[in-house]
Amino acid sequence: MAEDLSQLKNWQKKIHEIIFGYETTGGKLFDVALLLVILASVLTVMLESVQEVNRSYRVQLKIIEWIFTFLFSVEYIARIACSPKPLRYVLSFMGIIDLLSLIPTYLGIFIDGTHALSVIRAIRLIRVFRILKLTHFMGGAEQLGNALWYSRHKIIVFLGSVLCIVVIIGTLMYIIEGGKNGFTSIPKSIYWSIVTITTVGYGDIAPQTLLGQSLASALMIIGYAILAVPTGIVTSEIMQSERRLNSVTCSNCGSNDLPKRSNYCLNCGENLLRNNSQN
Repeated sequence: MAEDLSQLKNWQKKIHEIIFGYETTGGKLFDVALLLVILASVLTVMLESVQEVNRSYRVQLKIIEWIFTFLFSVEYIARIACSPKPLRYVLSFMGIIDLLSLIPTYLGIFIDGTHALSVIRAIRLIRVFRILKLTHFMGGAEQLGNALWYSRHKIIVFLGSVLCIVVIIGTLMYIIEGGKNGFTSIPKSIYWSIVTITTVGYGDIAPQTLLGQSLASALMIIGYAILAVPTGIVTSEIMQSERRLNSVTCSNCGSNDLPKRSNYCLNCGENLLRNNSQN
């Protein structure tokens, strides 16, 4: 849906066409340049965290970071200035990300080290979908998001069950192994239980007794089984969503799993084309 730019002045329309437009040559060049600057900015923050590089080029990296921040600040102000509804942009997802990408550098004046959070600018690379005309892939992301939302109750029950398992087994390990084997408290034993059931296995704590090792083995096997559960839940919801999109419902008998191209209901023989035309 195209925005109404009639209330904007000519200079605002020109800036809007460059910043928000992606079909024009100027808009494409601006988006590509913006992506390159974002990548360079993120790379600068990463290099600054390397001690050897930071010791040798600390001042230069600081200057470069402030140049990037200044450019992003001007861009953010320009987006607000040329928006038909500035508040709508400010409160939008990308508007919030644009603002959050600026805050860490300014906050670093008062709190040392916060500028590292500027890597949030990497999220702005989402605009590459628009530049490369890959926005149709966002439909798949939306479908996955819907599947996660509709299966949230099952996932909550699943996570609750897993939480109960790790708490119970963690407590048992605390009783079986005790402090002498590293299980000094129930929370620490629960930490070991979570690490084990997720098959991460840091190895900083390990059971030494036969009973403890047997319980750990059982927990590892449970962990492999548990990994498949959330995948199955989400996959099932995606398949149901696909089925709903590609099926029709009979108004006569209520069958709701009929192929979309069916002319008649496979259950009662009702004319589906007639019902659809009436609706």
